[in-house]
Amino acid sequence: MEVWQIERVISMLQQYKNILVPVDGSKEAELAFKKAVQVAKRNGPETKLHLIHVVDTRAFQNISSFDTAMVEQITDTARKTIEGYVAEAKKAGLENTDYSIEYGAPKVIIAKEVPEEEHVDLIMIGATGLNAVERLLIGSVTEYVTRTAACDVLVVRTDLENNPVLGKEKDRKKK
Repeated sequence: MEVWQIERVISMLQQYKNILVPVDGSKEAELAFKKAVQVAKRNGPETKLHLIHVVDTRAFQNISSFDTAMVEQITDTARKTIEGYVAEAKKAGLENTDYSIEYGAPKVIIAKEVPEEEHVDLIMIGATGLNAVERLLIGSVTEYVTRTAACDVLVVRTDLENNPVLGKEKDRKKK
């Protein structure tokens, strides 16, 4: 094989080295995490998997008797969940896994701030669970991230066998 052919093959093999996975306790986020573990494993041991949970502090702005204990409780719950994910990733062989818990507007933190700080080249995010009316009124974090992130974004809509998940949930609710 000629040098130019080798270079062309290498350029066709996209290697993601810094993968960001927002997790919020939802089934969609869990699927994104599981798929991100598989992608990171395929990309080699130097690939970093960074998990993030964003506590939306805007939700507390309207509470007149703002209670810091409430934020601490939310943070503790998020920490336990995310540490479980980190342990699962390390058990799968991904030693280069870390996490952060951030406070503020999830859309901006996930789409812009953390990717810039962590040099993220891929965001793997769960598909939204909001219905059309909710998306119209409040917007979707996933939609915002796919529209504004400077790096690649993969929206996870299927399980590890690539079976649609959103359809399954709707089918279960009908029964």
